[in-house]
Amino acid sequence: MASGGVSGVSLEDVPSLDLMTELLRRMKCASKPDKRLILIGPPGSGKGTQSPIIKEEYCLCHLATGDMLRAAVAAKTPLGVKAKEAMEKGELVSDDLVVGIIDEAIKRPSCQKGFILDGFPRTVVQAEKVLDDMLAKQGTKIDKVLNFAIDDAILEERITGRWIHPSTGRTYHSKFAPPKVPGLDDVTGEPLIQRKDDTAAVLKSRLEAFHRQTEPVIDYYSKKGAVVNLHAEKPPKEVTTEVQKTLL
Repeated sequence: MASGGVSGVSLEDVPSLDLMTELLRRMKCASKPDKRLILIGPPGSGKGTQSPIIKEEYCLCHLATGDMLRAAVAAKTPLGVKAKEAMEKGELVSDDLVVGIIDEAIKRPSCQKGFILDGFPRTVVQAEKVLDDMLAKQGTKIDKVLNFAIDDAILEERITGRWIHPSTGRTYHSKFAPPKVPGLDDVTGEPLIQRKDDTAAVLKSRLEAFHRQTEPVIDYYSKKGAVVNLHAEKPPKEVTTEVQKTLL
């Protein structure tokens, strides 16, 4: 039997432990039900904390459209080349291109049990005419839309209190996880910084855009009975429990 190539690596060159681990993972995943999920929530609502847990628990692939576009551009795939042309002109990447990249991705073995879509669809047109049409052609549909519902005032407190140690990425929060000495990293004693995006003014404009664009998408899927509203202001462990109950 010829050895298959995975990302340019022959299977013969993959360490046995890695192969066995992956084989055991696939056997465990075989009994899991298929799930196609959309995660919707404003910046700071906890999607980034929950999506790896959901991915692991249900053997799904995580499709963050921004990351996927960057990867397609870097890999110079035909769709990536087109996306790069649009970006260089300062244009938005067309819905067709984004869906083409999603369509390519969900055919991979890692997406066999389903996927988590993060960052798409952002508009009703993208949801109805693009994503749902593409899935209908494959005889599938979106199973659940997890809406990370949270009050804007709570988000402002969460986000504007974030401080980061630039060289390691260690994060602190002035209220929830403060450094021992204000403004300094616990380990190195070096100064902490705030991301440019983590200011009240930037957050306000991002939230306005989020509500304007995304709330109609939530309404669209609500009419299909697919939306589950999570209490995203709760501690992460409680949100995880809520997600697990939802996806039973």
